[in-house]
This record gives sequence, structure tokens and C-alpha cells, in this order.
Amino acid sequence: MPTSTVDLVVRNARVVTPSGTIHGGVACDDGVVVAVGADATLPEGDTDVDAGGNFCLPGLVDPHVHLGRRDLGYPEQLEIDFETETRGAIHGGVTTLFNFVEQEGHYVPDLDHYRELGEANSYTDFGFHMVMSHAHHIDEVRDLAAAGVTSFKMFYNMYKYTDIDIEPCEADRVSRVLSQVSDIPGAVGMFHAENAELQRECERDAKASGSHDLRAWADASPPAAEAMQIDQIGHLTRFTDADAYVVHISSAEGVEATERWQEKGVRVSGETLVTFLANTVEDDLGVWGKVSPPLREPHHQEALWAAIRRGVVDHVGTDHIATSVEEHEMGEGQHGPHLWDAPPGIQPGLEFLLPMMLTEGYNQNRISMERLVEVCSTNNAKRFGIYPQKGAIAVGSDADLVVVDTEATATVDDDFFHTREPRWSSVHGREVQGLATHTVVGGELAVREGELLVEKGGGSFLAR
Repeated sequence: MPTSTVDLVVRNARVVTPSGTIHGGVACDDGVVVAVGADATLPEGDTDVDAGGNFCLPGLVDPHVHLGRRDLGYPEQLEIDFETETRGAIHGGVTTLFNFVEQEGHYVPDLDHYRELGEANSYTDFGFHMVMSHAHHIDEVRDLAAAGVTSFKMFYNMYKYTDIDIEPCEADRVSRVLSQVSDIPGAVGMFHAENAELQRECERDAKASGSHDLRAWADASPPAAEAMQIDQIGHLTRFTDADAYVVHISSAEGVEATERWQEKGVRVSGETLVTFLANTVEDDLGVWGKVSPPLREPHHQEALWAAIRRGVVDHVGTDHIATSVEEHEMGEGQHGPHLWDAPPGIQPGLEFLLPMMLTEGYNQNRISMERLVEVCSTNNAKRFGIYPQKGAIAVGSDADLVVVDTEATATVDDDFFHTREPRWSSVHGREVQGLATHTVVGGELAVREGELLVEKGGGSFLAR
């Protein structure tokens, strides 16, 4: 029987490890995992968590988060969002996130400031993706990589015909970015895949019909627009011998296009959103369900689940963006006539990522618990260069853990969430089955049965 004492031990759990699920527990000391095994082999802990036979998973890694926005005052809004949104994250079992940074000015001079804002206010560890929204950002790629940021997002031509201050990053600029990415170990180009020309034409027709509901929004960006853009991404990725990551795939056609390039040996990774796995265009959500790309018919949702099972889509994130309900409703209510003008976005996805993946995935026998861990934690850590520090329960890994009760139920309402108020979501009113009961961040018990036990500012910037 071990006699030494460590900081924290989780016992009586089904622990999902890289080599399989075991019955036992995890010992943590000085912020890292020091032992994984049968309960009798573990030391005593200053803090002892009885998992009650429930699953113990590595903390989730959300690869797709938007904290802070220029239109709300940047970076002041980033400071606010780091506190409110990561507080919700740890209640939901997300212990690491990657935040997209977008601004008109150069990134390198401000990177230290953004890191300091995060470390002073975040409850989670975090990394950054940089958006190549202006031509001069492309010249910063190598310096950003040297500073620990190795993922670079391109909206391609998504905002070509809007007044949003994001310049099109078409084939010439994409090639310039990916040519640099191919020379940087672990670097990846990230892509929003919607073809602006086709989308503009379809949006004209949808608006002309007089409709202003989620079906009209879906008609304005058909699956073909997604697949067309993924094909261009595939060609340019092969041309530059780089790595690409397609964010928020929403359709069967998008899955098929991604799979074609993967079968050719081109390094194109696929991500989808928990919202697409939990919601369809048939849900009566009004502007609360406006997301870009749009919610689609149920057969697209099933195609996404199937793509997760067979490994075409290997990553799940949230696209969490901390917009307010007032911004979405614009004084017209949830179901008003203003859908075309309302901003797209999902909030608070960080907190319902795990409950909805348990409810719609594991508890519906769509995926195993091991596959849930892969697509929501392990693969995201691997793709963005932080594995096995994150995404695994293994000796030497960071002690980020979440205990999950797959039978626990709750109704998603305002009180369900712990992010900023007022709260809203695309899953409001639904019952979930499967909840985080304990979250451990850096070896410290951060949330216990809904009670927050730590202060903000415990998160660290993850340089890659």
C-alpha cells in the first residue's frame, strides 16, 4: 500500500486512458498526473474525489472559440470574456481552449498583452489561432510561430461582398500562408469553407422569396458552397504540401469533399460543431439558431455523426462567441423579421459541449466514450501541438480531469449556465443526460457538483 501523499486523487472511476478504459483512479501532484491505476496502487491525496464509479476523462480541449470582439471594444472585451466564458467552460468540463484573435493591426506587438490578459482572467489554459484578415498578417506568420502560435485561419472569400473589415484571403494569399505553414513543424492553415459567389447568388434568391427563417438562411448557403470551397482548399493544400484544417463542416457534401482529399493522402483535417450535432434547421430557434454555416436538414446531421465514427471528421468544437441575446434579437424578439440582419453565433457552447455530446452521442449509442474523448480532447490537443501535455490521462500529462455522470439529467435553462448574463443557447429548454460532476484544472479541484472552488487567473498561455 502506497504511503506517500499527493495533492489530489480521483478514485473509484472508469478512467479513459490512451490505452483504454480502466477501473481505478488518477493521482495528481504539482499540477501533473503522477499515477494511473487500480485504487489500491494509488497514494493518499490531500484532496480525495470519489467518482462513484463514473467515468473520469481528460479535460476537454475546445479548438474553436471566439473571445473578445473588435466591434465591442478590443481588447477590453477580451478581458471580460476570458473571465465569464472560461468560468462556464470549467463547469462544463472544458479545461483548455484555443481562441481566435482578429484585429486590423499587426499581431506580434500585441501578443504579450493578449497572453497577459488571458493569464490574469482565465480559468482555463489557452492558446491562440491568428486570423489572416489583412495582407500584412501574412508577413507575421513566421514570427508568430516563433512566439508559440502555429495555427492561422483564413476566411477565404467569405466576406468578399460584405462591409465586414476582413479582406478576402483567396488562392494567392492562401498559397502564401500555406507555403510558410509547410515549413513550420506542427503548423496548420485553418479554413472557413463557404463559397462567397455562390452564397451571394443564393442569398439573393432566398431574400427575394420573402422568407426570414432558418430555412431561408440555410438556402442562402447551400451545401454545394461548402463542398466547392473544401475542394479548393484541398488543391492548395496539396500544391503547397501543407496541413489544412476545415472548421465547422456542416453538410454531407462537406464530409464527402473532405474525405476525397483525405483518400488522396492530402493532409486535410475535418472539424464539426456540437451545434450541428445537436440542432437541425427543423428546430424552432429563430435568430438563436443563426450560425454560419447554417443549420441543415437531419440527414446532414446523421452524415456528420457517421463521419465522426469513421474518422473523416476527427475534431469537435463549439464556435463559441459571446454575443448577447440583445444583439441577436435587435429589439424584434427571438422570432422577429430581422434574421437577415442579426449576427450569427453560438453562446454558450463551451458549457454545453460535453453535456450534448453525452446526450446525443454516447447515450444514443452514436459514439463510444473513448471516441468522444478522441474528438473532443485528444485529437484537438494533437492537431494543435499540445499533446500529451493535454488531451490524455497519462503520467506526466497536465492534471486536467473531468468526472462524468452519464445518468445525471438537467434541463438547459438560464440557471444551467455560468457564463455572462442574460443567457441563451440553441439548446434552451432541452433535457440533457450526462453531466460533469467534478472538474480538475492543473491538479486543483475547480468545480464540485456545480460549486466553483477556484478564482480566475489560474490559466496559462500554451506556447506551441
